[in-house]
Amino acid sequence: MGTTKTILALRFSALGDVAMTIPVMKQVLEEHPDVSIVFVTNKNWGALCAGIPRLIFFPADVKGIHKGVPGLFRLFRSIRKAHKITAVADLHNVLRAQIVRTFFRLTGTPVAAIDKGRAAKKALTRRENKVLQPLTTTIERYATVFRQLGISCTMGVKPVFPPQPLAATTQSVIGLKEGEKWVGMAPFATYREKMYPLEKMEEVLATLVQEPGHKVLLFGGGKREVAQLTELAARYPQAVMVAGRFSLQEEMAIISQLDVMISMDSANMHLASLFGVPVVSVWGATHPFAGFMGYAQSPDNAVQITDLHCRPCSVFGNKLCFRGDHACMEWIKPEQIVEKVISVV
Repeated sequence: MGTTKTILALRFSALGDVAMTIPVMKQVLEEHPDVSIVFVTNKNWGALCAGIPRLIFFPADVKGIHKGVPGLFRLFRSIRKAHKITAVADLHNVLRAQIVRTFFRLTGTPVAAIDKGRAAKKALTRRENKVLQPLTTTIERYATVFRQLGISCTMGVKPVFPPQPLAATTQSVIGLKEGEKWVGMAPFATYREKMYPLEKMEEVLATLVQEPGHKVLLFGGGKREVAQLTELAARYPQAVMVAGRFSLQEEMAIISQLDVMISMDSANMHLASLFGVPVVSVWGATHPFAGFMGYAQSPDNAVQITDLHCRPCSVFGNKLCFRGDHACMEWIKPEQIVEKVISVV
């Protein structure tokens, strides 16, 4: 019997980015029964690891106890105390992760880090002479880190998780499915440049709630999004408010039951992808070519203006529209999204 390897995987940051690591780590664990992965990530994202044997969630609180270099050293020491780490896979390659991996490297532990392909992404997003071609996906970049450590990882397209049953408390709020088509709608993103205008998304909602046998469920997070969705839901009582009412684990179970998710280039696209739920993704300043399309999602289900020479203008959508008119989102017609949704379900 081979020696058990325990790989430390590091990925702090946003929910969507962390969700994209899950298919890769599950594949590694399936291919290598002698490997365990200790996954260090945001303390709130534990639900992502549930049900995957040998994937050990290790919460990091980088705004609290693990803040700054002293906090990261404390994190390093607590990981070493709890686990015998044989290699480090840095899936983030930002300063925090670099500091933690350096502590391990100084103890003689092998380390590999993600290559984010910054030069190619710069060429894709510059204003003039863009090189408009698909780049290596983020999923594949994560897989490469494990390969650099001598651990094979052959990515497929199968869902990471099966559909999850809804708890009785969840059913009491959103009802039973009973032959309906469930359509998730997640209209928000971190940056305005990645968001379809809410008044236009309301037109999409107004049409879809009239579709026989369709139920629309509204997703979002944070007080501001919940407040905006609450106003929207008040105008369309047929829609069901999910945002702000459930834990991440409960919300993931609801997502697993969807027939389709409408999402921006944001976390809900990646959560739906874990369950093999088709996503009608809406793209503005960012572009699927940058490598952030949901795991195993069909590019055919992306809604975008393809003949706009300024797209994409950024990798993450965090740069202001230099045109000032947000044409990449404003020019998308609500009926384009509706038609795509109807064709998928």
